[in-house]
Amino acid sequence: MAHLVTRVVSHKFQVCSLYKRALRNLEAWCVERDDYRIQAVELRERFENYRHIKDMRIAKELLDQGEEELFEKAHPQLYHREPLLLLGPVGGRDSFSPQVLDYWHPLEKAQYPEYFARREERKKEYIANWEKKYGKPQPEHQHH
Repeated sequence: MAHLVTRVVSHKFQVCSLYKRALRNLEAWCVERDDYRIQAVELRERFENYRHIKDMRIAKELLDQGEEELFEKAHPQLYHREPLLLLGPVGGRDSFSPQVLDYWHPLEKAQYPEYFARREERKKEYIANWEKKYGKPQPEHQHH
């Protein structure tokens, strides 16, 4: 099935996106902050050299070459960030696991008694459903 285009993306937006992805890739490769900064300045200079090209055929060709170079130099374990277009201004923020609530101090839990009572009931229901579907875990498979 062909990709359905839902909106038009300008060349400027594509170049900015390529630049940002290239910086993120560079950030993954460079361990030392000084090295990252030097290479980021060199990358910016490469983008600035082609900034004033008016011929769209040449600009599109350069963009395609940049995308190909980024693909070839991609870090194998790049920290994946969701595109800001999908998440809006909160994009890239890390969310906490709901299991963090299990480690609250009892005095903190006492401030929200109804919530934690309901949470404990739901956890018991979840465990019962899991055991019904998969059976009880065997003692040698328990790690804690």
